[in-house]
Amino acid sequence: MERVAFLVDESGARVDCLLNPETVRVTRVAGVRPRGVGDGQLTGAGLADDPLVFTGGGRTELVLDLLFDTDLVEAQTRPEDVRTLTRPLWMLAENSAVAHGWQRPPLVRLVWGKTWNVPGVVVAIAERFDAFTLTGSPRRSWLRLKLLRVTESADEAQDGFEEELAAAATPAATPGSAVVAAGDGSATPGYSGVRFDLLSHDALGSPLRWRLLAEHNRITDPFTVPVGTALAVPPVTSTTGGDVR
Repeated sequence: MERVAFLVDESGARVDCLLNPETVRVTRVAGVRPRGVGDGQLTGAGLADDPLVFTGGGRTELVLDLLFDTDLVEAQTRPEDVRTLTRPLWMLAENSAVAHGWQRPPLVRLVWGKTWNVPGVVVAIAERFDAFTLTGSPRRSWLRLKLLRVTESADEAQDGFEEELAAAATPAATPGSAVVAAGDGSATPGYSGVRFDLLSHDALGSPLRWRLLAEHNRITDPFTVPVGTALAVPPVTSTTGGDVR
């Protein structure tokens, strides 16, 4: 199973998400505004559309819906309150960094496999809790997080998008060969440290095809695959050629 992480640029700290986003919504607003005069918006009779000013730049937002549940954490390290798991994400929306003398949220990178690497700041976060204990501690969280992409030139944005698409479409292994499960150094109880999303990218050309790789190798829990395990690469047929979700 892929894991999404936020990497804090200044400190190098890593904030992992318990599960993958249920949904990711990307919104782009271009640098365009209505033309105005000193006392308001400029328009005129007979015009089909308001005059516009093209300011350049714009805004790209990503909204992720995440699920956290204490029952999905390995028993020996399972917290009583799900807020223990989500608090690091809330801290990404605090003004804990300083730029040009002003406080600001820390610059982070949304990293998901090899095809998502988006620099930005967390501008909004909200949680809905349920599955409360008798003492009032929530055990499950439905968390929505909004990331605003930060400074990139138009050329960098286009190059990065093309690289993501190319990386997602080009397998590094051939059907019938094998890929070896390498660890990422973050092994914990219940998690071997193997990044199945990266294995799926190398074997099948997309981190979203991890289920196909797991099913082909009869793996029910990708989190526990031992480091060094050789996994057979399945064929990607016309019916499974898309991203497996």
